[in-house]
Amino acid sequence: MTGIEGVVPKYLRIAGHLRELIERGELAVGAEVPSERELAAQWRVARPTAAKALNILRQQGIVRSRRGSGTYVAEQPALLRESAPRYQSSSPVGRSVTVLRAEVVEGPREVTDALGLPASSAVIVRKLLSEDDSGAARLVTCWYPGEFVSAAALLLGSEPLHGEASRYLEAALGRVAAVVRESVGARLAGEDECRHLALAHPAAVLVVHRIGRDVDGVALEYRESVHPPGVSILHREYFASSATDFRR
Repeated sequence: MTGIEGVVPKYLRIAGHLRELIERGELAVGAEVPSERELAAQWRVARPTAAKALNILRQQGIVRSRRGSGTYVAEQPALLRESAPRYQSSSPVGRSVTVLRAEVVEGPREVTDALGLPASSAVIVRKLLSEDDSGAARLVTCWYPGEFVSAAALLLGSEPLHGEASRYLEAALGRVAAVVRESVGARLAGEDECRHLALAHPAAVLVVHRIGRDVDGVALEYRESVHPPGVSILHREYFASSATDFRR
């Protein structure tokens, strides 16, 4: 076992696998998901481990349990995704990632507010340049509470993490992002962004901000992704009952 799978606990891997099945439609809304007993046998783990995986999905609102019946895929709200599902690698085959910055700094006010920290608190900043084979690039800057340094030291490493950094953080902290809130906007690129994304100045960029919170509402990560113009990155998906406004 290599890479992130050697770090991520089994219950997170089980939860991630089930989430992928749901997001791909292989487990539809209302479908029964495997029971604790079935998961324990399939993954060769103890039943408490399987129960922990299902509980993560319950906390995230992905599944619902019915007393005396089983656990079923819940109806999901509108989905807005910036890239791949959270439990997949953010660096697919053919994409290179360069760590431009990884250090502890005094957090800007926007960042400390997003993370629910006092002004000027120490935060970890990790800035990445991600490029695919065609040359398309994006800048991703992630901020984390400074106190995470002792448990998640690899966030300060100069090498890309294997797979999604959020998965490493969840494994290191033993806490899962149960709620993710994203906002999308556009603005003019800064000089540094123009340089890294090979844009002429001035240039407009698409910016996605994302905050991940655990089940207690505590922020684990604040992320900003900057994308150049002309790149289709957003997919909006609705379940029929969530789109009533469009049928009027």
